[in-house]
Amino acid sequence: MLGLCARARKLACGAESAVSAVRAGKAYLAVLDAAVGPNTRKMVENACLHHGVRLLQVENLGGAVGREGRMAVAVLDKGMAGRVAELFDRENA
Repeated sequence: MLGLCARARKLACGAESAVSAVRAGKAYLAVLDAAVGPNTRKMVENACLHHGVRLLQVENLGGAVGREGRMAVAVLDKGMAGRVAELFDRENA
C-alpha cells in the first residue's frame, strides 16, 4: 500500500521531508523503518507526538515504497493513511 501511495505522489519520502510534512499539518500518518538511527527516530517521534500524528514502525520500509534506504515516510492523504494503518493493525494483531 505504501508503494501505491508513492505512485500517487501522496508520500513524503525521507526523514526531513516526513518531519516537514508533519510539522506543516499535511501528514496523516508517519512510518519508520525498524533499523532507523536513534537521532532520526527521536526527531520523527517528537514531531509526531507534538502534532498528534500516528507513527508506525515496519521492517524494510525502503523496499515497500520502492526506494531502498528510506528510513522514514509520511502519508499525505487521509484515506490512504487510514488504509495503511488498518492493514498494519490487521497484520500485527
